[in-house]
Amino acid sequence: MAPTLFDHGAKPGDLIEIFRGTYEHWAVYIGGNEVVHLIPPSENSSPFDSLLMLLDSSRAQVRRQKIWEVVGPHRFEINNLLDHKYEPRQRRDIVRDACTLVSQELPYNAATNNCEHFVTKLRYGESESLQVNRAAVIGGAAVVSVDIVALGAALFASLLKDDDDNKRRHHK
Repeated sequence: MAPTLFDHGAKPGDLIEIFRGTYEHWAVYIGGNEVVHLIPPSENSSPFDSLLMLLDSSRAQVRRQKIWEVVGPHRFEINNLLDHKYEPRQRRDIVRDACTLVSQELPYNAATNNCEHFVTKLRYGESESLQVNRAAVIGGAAVVSVDIVALGAALFASLLKDDDDNKRRHHK
């Protein structure tokens, strides 16, 4: 049986997070087991091709679809992730604005204007992506780790050089 958001307690204006393995896709529930979401072209290709398209596309289309068409075989959940930070807009306004955007082509950027930015802008009036923030922190931690290793190697080399200089002075 196809998943229904009614079974999950979804209300119009709720954000739906869809777990697609390499990334999370986001949609806004508008009622009647339908969602509105932002997708770049070629979303129906292989997972690797879809990920490349997400990273390479500069335009995306707003679509209105049944939830099970969007979710496919993946797990999903209601996730109004920023309710603790921002006051959600009125549900009828979220749904109205989402439906107004259907079929429009919008700018797309995986880091600054993705499907999560799209739905948070609709729900909160603020465009934010925790998925991108997490990736930036992880990427930043990797850079810091590389810097620490490089600093440690430089310090170790300096200590070896100092030790070598001391040995030369004592042997003279």
